[in-house]
Amino acid sequence: MRSKSIREIQNAVMCCALCPRLVQWRRKTAEEKVARFKNWDYWGKPVPGFGDHNARLLIVGLAPASHGANRTGRMFTGDRSGEWLYRSLYKFGFASKAESVSRDDDMELFDCYITAALRCAPPLNKPMKTELLRCEPYLSDEFRSLKNIRIIVGLGKIACNSVVDTLRRMGMIAKEKRPPFKHGFEVLLSERLTLIESYHPSQQNTFTGKLTMPMFDAIFQRTKKLLSA
Repeated sequence: MRSKSIREIQNAVMCCALCPRLVQWRRKTAEEKVARFKNWDYWGKPVPGFGDHNARLLIVGLAPASHGANRTGRMFTGDRSGEWLYRSLYKFGFASKAESVSRDDDMELFDCYITAALRCAPPLNKPMKTELLRCEPYLSDEFRSLKNIRIIVGLGKIACNSVVDTLRRMGMIAKEKRPPFKHGFEVLLSERLTLIESYHPSQQNTFTGKLTMPMFDAIFQRTKKLLSA
């Protein structure tokens, strides 16, 4: 099977309308907005991955936030989760800025590509299994196209499970079972691929102290060390 280019994958994602529930929700959210973003022209479409096409680090999140990436059109841009992620990426040399507010803010990623298990914002941030399965081919295409990936950081249990399930169905790994989910847990998926599991930097985790900044930084400090070895 021919590997699609990243640009082809991004274009296909932006045109996707396979999940009626998600199409309705992202459009409704984009039309109704929230008071603090009433002057924004919401993206309101599926959100493609972005970053360095030759990256060795792949970050897989859950899905765009309704008033984050669904508004700005770029993964982890314009919400609290993104504030945590880009701060850590910048600290360890994977991003050009510590803050990402707009897809036009000249943010660059170095040796890093960011994507998600689901490309549309789901109601209550809870995707259905059927929706994740419909979105899986985009993740498969990214795995085929991003040929230099060595480390995958999965943000949250659903993202980590999606990584393992997708790679297993592609025949790229031989794992029979999903690994247990634990923050900081490392899974050797194959000779060339390591999955590092992390709690998602959602407000539910960061506001309660389940995920602290030192804990999150440790994920990317370890990533940097592995890539430098």
